[in-house]
Amino acid sequence: MNQHHRSGCPVNLTLEVVGDKWSLIVLRDMMFGNRRHFRELLTHSEEGIASNILADRLKRLVGDGLITRADDPSHKQKAIYSLTEMAIELLPVLAHIAAWGRKWLPVSEELSIRAELLEKGGPVMWNRFMEELRADHLGEPLSEAATRRQPVREELQAAYLEVVARNAAS
Repeated sequence: MNQHHRSGCPVNLTLEVVGDKWSLIVLRDMMFGNRRHFRELLTHSEEGIASNILADRLKRLVGDGLITRADDPSHKQKAIYSLTEMAIELLPVLAHIAAWGRKWLPVSEELSIRAELLEKGGPVMWNRFMEELRADHLGEPLSEAATRRQPVREELQAAYLEVVARNAAS
């Protein structure tokens, strides 16, 4: 992690790690889109991140301890990126940012439905999702209750697809 900081203020320190234009978008895509490879992050981003910017952000996020990079066993030339506990614990922050955006900014229905569900689901849903992210990215076992319910990511994706289909039909 970068050892030179402007101050010891927690807001400043947090912004030094995730306050640029792209870092939270990369983490969002890893969390909600389950994008774990460079190419997936590059080609599936709504915002159209440039490849050199993505490479820089991934390197910085690894250096700051928010994600890890490992060789992908399925392909010698690919790397797989995983969230760390530090990044997973940003989920409630992202939920609050999204709720604020829904309230104050001109969001689209399609791209804000997940935020709406996370806002309504609150800490209970956030904790469920963080448990699932820990299983996917850290290899932690799911609780018995988690194995019996629909994964949060699937629930959010189903709601998104429902809105897209409804809007396409009208």
